[in-house]
Amino acid sequence: MFFTRLPLWRLVEVPAECYKRVVELWPLAGWLTGGVAALILWGASLALPLTTAVILAYAGRLLLTGALHEDGLADFCDGMGGGTTRERTLAIMKDSHIGTYGVLGLILYYLLLVTLVSQAPMPIYELCLTVLAADCWSKFCAAQIINVLPYARTEATAKNRTVYERMGVGGFLTALVFGVVPSAWLIWDTGCHKLIFAMAASAIVAALLFWLMHRRLRGYTGDCCGATFLLCELAYWIVVG
Repeated sequence: MFFTRLPLWRLVEVPAECYKRVVELWPLAGWLTGGVAALILWGASLALPLTTAVILAYAGRLLLTGALHEDGLADFCDGMGGGTTRERTLAIMKDSHIGTYGVLGLILYYLLLVTLVSQAPMPIYELCLTVLAADCWSKFCAAQIINVLPYARTEATAKNRTVYERMGVGGFLTALVFGVVPSAWLIWDTGCHKLIFAMAASAIVAALLFWLMHRRLRGYTGDCCGATFLLCELAYWIVVG
C-alpha cells in the first residue's frame, strides 16, 4: 500500500501508526517490485531485443511504484545540486517542480541502468533473477537510513506527515532476510561470487550517501530514501556488468 500503486487500501484499512515502521518492510516490497520487473523482462525477451525488454521491465516497475523512487532521486539531485545551505536544500527538495539537476539525474540514471542490465554477461534466466536480487538488496541498504540518521524535518512538515521509527532487532533481521535471500540464493545457484562484490558496492554507496546527507542536511528526508535505493541499485549493476 505504501510502496506501490496497488489499490489495497480498498480492501483493508491500516492504522496510521503502522506507517512509521514501514521502512523495515521495504526489502519485502522489493520481492514484488523486483519480481514484476523480472517477469516482464523474461516475457519480453522472448519476442523482443534484450535492450527493449529491459526498458519495458523497468517501465513496468515505474508504473507499479508510481515513480515513487524516481521522484525522490530527482528531488535529491535538485536539492544537492542547487542548494547552498541546509534550509535552501530542504526547500528545493520539497518543491514539487523538477529542475535541471533532477532531469539530468534521471536521464543519466536510466541510461546507465538500461545499458548495464542489457549488456550484463549472463543468460536471461540469471539476468531476471539478478533484477530481483538487486532490487531487494538495494532496498535493504537504503532502509538503513532510518537507523543511521535522524529525520531532517519535523513530522508536521514531512511530505507524507510520517516520521519513521528506527528498526528494532526483529525489524532489522526481517529486513535483512528479505533483502539478502535473493542474492544469496543466486550466488549459491550460479557460483557467481561477483555478486558478493556487488552487494558490498551497494552498501558502500549507501554509507557514502549517508555521510553526504549528514554533512549537508544533518539528517534524511523521504526523497533521500528513494535516491539511496536507486543509486545503490545502480552500484550493484555496475559491478555485475
